[in-house]
Amino acid sequence: MPDTAAHLEQRPHHGAFQLQRMEAIFEQMQGKSEVPHRHAYYTVLLIKKAAGKHVVDYRTHYFGERQVHFVSPGQVHLVHTPTKPEGWVFTFSKDFLVENSIPERFISNINLFRPFGDSPPLEVEPQTFEKLAGLMAEMERIEQSSLHYQSRALGSLLQLFLIYCSNSVTLNAVQLDERDSGVCLLREFKALIDRHFQEWHKVTDYASEIPISAKHLSFTAKTLTGKTAKELIQDRLTLEAKRLLLHTELTVKEIGYNIGFEEPLHFSAFFKKQTGVSPSEFRMQ
Repeated sequence: MPDTAAHLEQRPHHGAFQLQRMEAIFEQMQGKSEVPHRHAYYTVLLIKKAAGKHVVDYRTHYFGERQVHFVSPGQVHLVHTPTKPEGWVFTFSKDFLVENSIPERFISNINLFRPFGDSPPLEVEPQTFEKLAGLMAEMERIEQSSLHYQSRALGSLLQLFLIYCSNSVTLNAVQLDERDSGVCLLREFKALIDRHFQEWHKVTDYASEIPISAKHLSFTAKTLTGKTAKELIQDRLTLEAKRLLLHTELTVKEIGYNIGFEEPLHFSAFFKKQTGVSPSEFRMQ
C-alpha cells in the first residue's frame, strides 16, 4: 500500500524539544507563508498577539490575542502571518515524553491535542496567559543554560504548561479518569485506529486485536465520546481523505486506494455520505 505521508512534506525535528520565538521564525521566513506540512511530533503555539490564520487539516482558525494552538503528530497544518506575530512555538517528540517519564496517556487525557477532529485554539484569560508566558520565559532560560537535568526541567515545565491549559477548558471528567477501564479501552482503540485505519475498516478487526467483543467496544466508545466505534473509524478515514484531497495532487482513485478502498466508486460513495459532497467537489471548494 502506498505511503500517504510520502506525498506531504515531512518536517524533521531538531532534538527532542525545541522552543522558538514566532518573531524569529517570521524573520527567517522573510514574511513568506508556509506550505502545508506534517510531522511526527507535537507542536504548541502560544500566541500573545498575531494576525493571519492557522490551518490544521482542513479547518481554518484565525489568530488573535492570548491563544494556544495544539497540533498532534500526523496532522497537516500551515501558519500564515502577514505581519510579525508575537508569541512562541515549541515542539516535543514522543521520545521526549519517554525520557522524562511522561506517559502518553497524560497527553491523551488532557484532551488538548485532537488528532481525529477539529482542533480549535484555546482562548485563555489574561491571568492564565501571564502564567503560560512566564513558563515560556523559564523554558528559554533553561534551554540556553548548562543546567544539570536540563531535559527533566523542561519536561516538568511542559507538564505544568499543559495542566494550566487543561484547567482553562471544560473537560469530560469521565475521560480524565486513568483508572477507568473504559478510558483505557478507548485509548487503545484510538491508537489502533491511527495505526491501522488504512487496512482495517471494520469494528470487528479492532475488537479482535484488543481483544473484546465488538458490541462492548462500540458501547464504550458511545458512552465516552458520543460516537460509536464504527463512526470513529469512519471519522479517521474521512479525515485522511480530506488531508490528501487538499494537500496532494493524488487522483481520487489513488487516494481511495491509499486509505484502503479497492474500488473508486466505493470510496466516492463513502466520502459523499460522510461529507455531503463528492471527493472532486470537496477538492474544488
